[in-house]
This record gives sequence, C-alpha cells and structure tokens, in this order.
Amino acid sequence: MYDYEYGDLCFDEDKMGMKVTSGVVTINKDTTTNLIGITIGGGPPHCPCIYVIQVSDNSPAALDGTLESGDELLAINNECVRGHTKLQVAQMIQSSVGRVILKYNKLHADARQGKTLDIVLKKVKHRLVERMSATTADSLGMSRAILVNDSLVKRLQQLDDMEQSYRHLVDHTERVLRAFYALTQCFKEFGDTFAEIGAREPQPRASEALVRFAEYHRRMERQGLMLIKALKPISRSFGTYLNKAIPDTKQTIRKYADVKFEYLSYCLKVKELDDEEITYCSADEPLYRIETGNYEYRLVLRCRQLARKRFAALREDVLAKIELLENKHVHDVVGQLHAIASQMASYNREISWMMLGGNNVSEPPLFPIEMDLTCTAFQYKSVQPVNELNQDDLNDESVHNSVDNPRVYRDLPPLLKKNDSVSALTELSQLCLDTDETDNENHTTTASSPLLLDL
Repeated sequence: MYDYEYGDLCFDEDKMGMKVTSGVVTINKDTTTNLIGITIGGGPPHCPCIYVIQVSDNSPAALDGTLESGDELLAINNECVRGHTKLQVAQMIQSSVGRVILKYNKLHADARQGKTLDIVLKKVKHRLVERMSATTADSLGMSRAILVNDSLVKRLQQLDDMEQSYRHLVDHTERVLRAFYALTQCFKEFGDTFAEIGAREPQPRASEALVRFAEYHRRMERQGLMLIKALKPISRSFGTYLNKAIPDTKQTIRKYADVKFEYLSYCLKVKELDDEEITYCSADEPLYRIETGNYEYRLVLRCRQLARKRFAALREDVLAKIELLENKHVHDVVGQLHAIASQMASYNREISWMMLGGNNVSEPPLFPIEMDLTCTAFQYKSVQPVNELNQDDLNDESVHNSVDNPRVYRDLPPLLKKNDSVSALTELSQLCLDTDETDNENHTTTASSPLLLDL
C-alpha cells in the first residue's frame, strides 16, 4: 500500500480489489524511430503515478508483450520516476541508447470487472445508432463513431441475400431431381408396358420393334438414375453453402460486431474520463480517483486494450472468411452449374443416339413402327361346319363371334348368345323347322344348309 502526499493531503491507493505485481523488462528500441512504442499518462501535479495508456501495434513493446495498458512505470534505467512528470519520463526513455530497462507494476485486471452497466448501455446505444441513418442520429443528438459505419457489418445484408439465393437454388435443384426421378419411373412403366405388348404381338416385325422400344425406355431409366446419382453431390455442395458456410460467416460477423461495439464503448468511456479529468484540472479541484492512483481509469484502459485485440482478431477472421466465401461463390458455383448443364446435355445426347439405333447400324430404324392393323390375333380364316359342332363348341365364344359365318351368328337366338344350353337347343330346333318350311315354299334345296342339324 502506497501513500501519496500532496501538501497537507495524504491518500492511500484505491486498487478496487485488483492485484499488482512488480517486474523488470528490457526492450530494444526501434532503430528508425528511437522509440519503444508506448504512450504514457498521469504524473504530477494531479496523479501520483506514471502509467501506460496504450501500446502501439507492431512496436518493440508490443512485440515483447510484457507491458500492457494500465501498468505503472516505477523506474527507467534504474532511475526512479516518482515525482517526475510524464514529459520528463518520456525524455528519459528517448535519451536511452539502443535499449531501455523498465521497472513496472503489472496490473492484474479482470475484464469482467470493467464491464459495468455503463459499458452495457453504451453498447446498446451503438447498436441503435448502427441501424440509424446519419441524419436521424444527428437529429436525435446521438454521435456516430467512425467504426460504426463498418462495411463488414453491412455485409450481413449481402449475406442474407446470398443465403436466400442459395436457398432458392437448393430448392429448385431438389425439385428438378425429384421430377427427373418421376420421369425415369415413367420410362420404366413405358418399358414394362411395351415389353408386354411386344411379347403378345403376333406379327414378328411389329413385335421386334415394340420390344426394342421397350428396351430403349428401360435404358433411358438407367441413364436417368445415373444422371441423378451424378447431380446429387452438386446439390449437397449447394446445401453446404446454405447450411454451413454462410451461417458460419454471418455468426462470425455478429461476434465481430459485438466486440466492435464493446471496444467503441470502452473508447467512449475513456474519453468521458479524460473529459472529466480535464474539467477538474482546469478548475484546479482534486479528483479522488486520480489522486489515489487512477485505478478506475487504468482498468478501463486495460479493458479497452483487450477489446481491441479481440476486435482486430475477429476482423481478420471475418475478412478471411468473406474472401474465401466470395471466391468459392464465384468459382465453385459457376463450375457446379456448368457441370449440371454438361450432365444434362450428355444425357440428352445419349438418349438421342439411343433412339436413333445406337451402334446397331444393320438394324432398321426404330421409328416408324409399322403394323398391319387389318390382321389381329383374334381373327380367323375359316369356321368349322355347324354339323360338326358339339355342345361345347356351341358355347364357344369364338364361334359366336366368327366373321366368316355371319348368317349363323345373325340367326342364332338371343338365348344361345347368352350360352343357356337347354333353352338354346330348343330355340335352335324350332329355327331349323321354320327354315325348312320356308325353303320348301320357295322351292329351294335345303340339304346343303349348315343349319340342318340332327338334334
């Protein structure tokens, strides 16, 4: 515990529960600038200690990594800095040649302790301002930080549009594949049906053509299934963009925006504390937090440094992911769409080549399929004499439907057409007697009539 005495006043350190440890570090100076890359603050007449405000990126102090924002400097090249102003301490560092030996008090600060309600409210304010236009923010009296107008955060809208495009592309591809699978099933049904028709066709030439037609449809089904198998990986790659790459990039941008808003909040808090210090110093009034070591300010400095590191790391991550996504979007998607078109064109060429006969140049073309429709499998050249028919033949439908003996079918009683054997025989006998009497009256010969049956 240090005691700071100024005139008649004596104050103890107010470390706000934080731990402090001492150490010594030697830093080689930059040969071109003769600097070690730190910004210091504090010192008399208002603050009793000299502390590090900021460590510059890629500087000797940053590359060494020992000193951080909020650390207190105790000695420069073994010379105590207590009671020296920050300008004098800066001259002591610059006067060193080659390297600087620094004795310091390391501030072990917890970033959660610096994340106060005030910081949370500032983050909410930045989120609100992010969604406002400059005119609206100015009219409401809300300042817009330079980093709020960040092009990376605006990429979220572009990623939303890209995600929607990929969603439509995936849905369309899936619908095309399902419709094409249904088409292959139609080919299969055509093949099965025409194969059955060809097997039952009595004309050899027509049967062969129908069987070939059926076989081509079955081959078209197999070619279609092979095409679907080739296109499915492309559809899955579109799904990878939609379900993994784009959501992961959007999530990284959201984390980046959250860290950025937190960093801006700490920057705004530091500015408020600086303004407060300037106000009290100009009025020559004591400020308790400054006269007791300014640990609150140093805690905010440390939290700002940690937030800035996370902000820079996530920014690099976002830039890398966006660049990778754009490259894959430009090259891969074009290649995948070209692959889809090529596969479909190859399939159409294969089907066209197949329907033209393929390698069977010796065979006649498949189309047109010629068939003699005047001759069918259900037509007969002759019919047996009626006197040779037995009871089973009378009930045979082929006899009834014979076109070579129209008189027999025309003169048969209706009951005979219905295959009622007892009634049919009775009516057939009566018909024969009536026919005999009519022929005698007309002086015609009845001995040759096929309807004179001995029943």
